[in-house]
Amino acid sequence: MAPSPVAAPPHVHALLKDLHARSLEEESHLPSPMPLRCTPEFDDIMKDKFIALDQDKCEFVYQMLRAIGAKTVVEAGTSFGVSTIYLALAVTQNTAGSSPGKVIATENEPDKANKAIEHWSQAGDSVKSVIDLRLGDLRETLKKDLGIVDFLLLDIWIPLALPALKLVQPSMRPGAVIVVDNTTDNSLSYADLFAYTDAPGSGFRRLAMPYSGGLEFMVYHPDN
Repeated sequence: MAPSPVAAPPHVHALLKDLHARSLEEESHLPSPMPLRCTPEFDDIMKDKFIALDQDKCEFVYQMLRAIGAKTVVEAGTSFGVSTIYLALAVTQNTAGSSPGKVIATENEPDKANKAIEHWSQAGDSVKSVIDLRLGDLRETLKKDLGIVDFLLLDIWIPLALPALKLVQPSMRPGAVIVVDNTTDNSLSYADLFAYTDAPGSGFRRLAMPYSGGLEFMVYHPDN
């Protein structure tokens, strides 16, 4: 197995290993079959569950941010803040010796946000200091003060994916990258998002990545 691509101190690697293990353990106890996403039943089950973006997806996102030199990142759906650590590590490393970057993290559940803050504190100030946590409905928290956005991660309740994209889109630079989780398992639920990004003249180009559950990779070129 290849070593982790993530450059981080040993205590951060240990923290991430523990958090991913907890997520997998929690996921193993979910009922089967699960209700369809975007239903009240699904929302009730997942409201307090510690389920993080898969480790391989987190590492891919980290590598992508390092490759494009992302300095301003938006995460729609922070949950317990695991993937946020990867985003913050990449942004910190991309901005070393220059003006600081930021990770705009959104979360609607106060209990999840509090746990996320604990995890970021454990990771250390180099992670926590670049995170701008916005608590509440992202349809309000993402309305302003985004800066020039290099990257958007959509790992959220699916009906909010398109509203989040539309809010962030005016702030996206040409060549900005968007990653959307669980797009294969929930392709029908993402129909409105895909109709929007696939429309002629939208400026978006997308590619389905062969990760478990699906992972959509999009690039935004508004002039094309």
